[in-house]
Amino acid sequence: MANTNNRTVDRGRTAVQRAAQVVGVVFLLVGILGFIPGITSNYDTMQFAGHESEALLLGVFQVSILHNIVHLLFGIAGLAMAGTISGARSYLLGGGIIYAILWIYGLIIGQESGANFVPLNGADNWLHFFLAVGMIALALILSRDARNARNTPRSA
Repeated sequence: MANTNNRTVDRGRTAVQRAAQVVGVVFLLVGILGFIPGITSNYDTMQFAGHESEALLLGVFQVSILHNIVHLLFGIAGLAMAGTISGARSYLLGGGIIYAILWIYGLIIGQESGANFVPLNGADNWLHFFLAVGMIALALILSRDARNARNTPRSA
């Protein structure tokens, strides 16, 4: 592990790349956990998509097969894009924007509406808000640090 300008770089990975990896792993785990009865309550009511799914991840977050697949794909994207600084930044920033849109969408649509195809409940909406803020903040702050570390001459 090297220390560049007081920023830890692990095996050539910057903080923004590590953040994208961590976020990707978390999404993969959430996607997997959504398919495990017991961790997901009302598992037998899970639908492919739509608000009719009464399955609740951790007894709180409404999920469907589609919702879990999206989490899995989002996790895979995070791991794949964490390979470069620009990819990691794009993943976190783009993902944060997607989650901000999902948050707004979840607030606008009726939870019993056919438009609630993901499905989303109130807990999902607020989680999406915090994900949006967190991912955008990570992208902006950590990629700035990565640029600063890259542009700072190393002392021998």
